[in-house]
Amino acid sequence: MKLQLKKHWRIWLLVLFVVLSSVAVFAPTGGAGGGDLNETNGTDSPQGTSSQYTNLRFGLDLSGGTQVRAPLIGMTVTGLEIDDPGATEQTLQSELDLGAADVDADAEEGAVEIYTDHYVNDDWQSQDEAFQAFAAALQEAGYSVSTDDVRMGVTSQTRDTAEERLTRKISEGGLPGGEVSQVAQPGSQHLMVVEVPGANRTAVRERITDRGQVETVALFPDPETGEYRTESLIDQGDFANIGGATQDSGQTFVPVTLTQEAGPRFGQAMRDYGFDQQGGTNCNYNYQDQSLQENIQRMNESGQENRCLLTVVDGEVVYGSGIAPSLSSSFRDGSFDENPRYQTNTPDLETARQLELDMRTGALPTTLDIENRGTEFYLQPSLAERFKPLSLATGAVAVLAVAMMVFLRYRRPEVALPMTLTAGAEVFILLGFAAAVSLPLDLSHIAGFIAVIGTGVDDLVIIADEIMQQGEVKTSRVFESRFRKAFWVIGAAAATTIIAMSPLAVLSLGELRGFAIVTIVGVLIGVLITRPAYGDILRILVLEDE
Repeated sequence: MKLQLKKHWRIWLLVLFVVLSSVAVFAPTGGAGGGDLNETNGTDSPQGTSSQYTNLRFGLDLSGGTQVRAPLIGMTVTGLEIDDPGATEQTLQSELDLGAADVDADAEEGAVEIYTDHYVNDDWQSQDEAFQAFAAALQEAGYSVSTDDVRMGVTSQTRDTAEERLTRKISEGGLPGGEVSQVAQPGSQHLMVVEVPGANRTAVRERITDRGQVETVALFPDPETGEYRTESLIDQGDFANIGGATQDSGQTFVPVTLTQEAGPRFGQAMRDYGFDQQGGTNCNYNYQDQSLQENIQRMNESGQENRCLLTVVDGEVVYGSGIAPSLSSSFRDGSFDENPRYQTNTPDLETARQLELDMRTGALPTTLDIENRGTEFYLQPSLAERFKPLSLATGAVAVLAVAMMVFLRYRRPEVALPMTLTAGAEVFILLGFAAAVSLPLDLSHIAGFIAVIGTGVDDLVIIADEIMQQGEVKTSRVFESRFRKAFWVIGAAAATTIIAMSPLAVLSLGELRGFAIVTIVGVLIGVLITRPAYGDILRILVLEDE
């Protein structure tokens, strides 16, 4: 019987999705798979996060790489009525000797966070001491709190910000295929989970351990006292455009453009602090052997005038330079305010590239506590490669076992063979979905594929039994009645599966999430595409004369 497009559109729909899946899995995309980094020297190895012959991507379990699990450093008090967040932050900074970036008061959320704890502050030898100090500082700020109100960890908003920026640090930092997620720990803090297939521990640590907080700080003699002091001028939020790291004429730098609001503010500060003088400014800053305070003390004793712009990353000065005559002239005549562009200098090209990355991705609100409460896992790519054929063999065994049982049950190849092929098409379409959305496949996803094979064939057996085991089918009306009855059973089972799996797919439960997502998508493909197509195939088999 010929397959008429209108009459057998469900079968053609299945064929269409198989073709689209073939394109998604095998068609050249023009991109190259990410390379693995050797554990010892960080060089590219033959393995990659992408298959050599397909567009499928493989996660940590099947390609090797590094996983880091750690909580974000911080303490939080919630349920507060905050009238003046700025005043609250200033009080906490003063009481706890913290920087502006280490304190956050959110009036809308009613939460106050400090991004430090007893593990990183030598003054606090225990968690109780840290809680007491935080509670006492909040009491000084006018809040009625106790140590019982303090908890370790940060708010969900801070975790979401950290997740977004960690993802950008990994993807834009030359580590393709990396993923960042949150995992809830019952009775404990949430963990940030960073997985980078094909990368070694050193490469991952370089990207995620630092906050990447970039500031431009002015160092100049105070007009009244003559003593040198510093003033923070701009940070990441003030950059409108960031150029690429550049090396030119022996200098390395990152060209930046400030926002319309920050440009005039920066230009006015340069005029107020004497950076607009004729001929530029001199800067004799030793960033290699002396700290900021040692440089200030030396400048105070030398009697020579210095005016420096310091590039500061995470509180550490990475470079200090004077102002070129052309830039100081633009400060003086006000043209800089209209076109606020300048160069952030660095000592070398590697530092410039890291600085560019930090500027583009934004600073992390706080750091990961890897050393004290985190775990690191590295899987060698050579070992992970062994899992691929084993996973393929497991899937093949599952398909063969199901096919054998189907043949034993019906003993009719014309019924069992289409059933097996339809189930295989369902898995292939699911592979196409994984390739289309660049889903990194790992062992949890493979388990989901196997579950889809089992549930898919089970549903097809229900259809075949309902239609063929209830007596002879002579008319389309009888066939439709029996198929509709079987499909209601399948639909109810699919809805139950989706409802049961939805919490696992939504909640941050690690590898269970991958299993749930694959299972849900597989069930939807089955209900919407493969089950109806198999129904049309059975119609052709049992109603050959129509």
